[in-house]
Amino acid sequence: MDSQMRSEINQIILKLPENQLKPVLEYLRQVEKLTDEQIETANLIKKIIEEDAELLNKLAK
Repeated sequence: MDSQMRSEINQIILKLPENQLKPVLEYLRQVEKLTDEQIETANLIKKIIEEDAELLNKLAK
């Protein structure tokens, strides 16, 4: 699975126009610096937001 994901990421990057490469590189550098705990926290927050998107939309109104 790991090599399949790497291959897919590479294919997408190869298709990107030059002006979109710098933001992608900057993002990847930020991700590379994250600790496992920070990644887990971010994943949990994402899961909560995805599961409660409707409720959050109602609260925002």
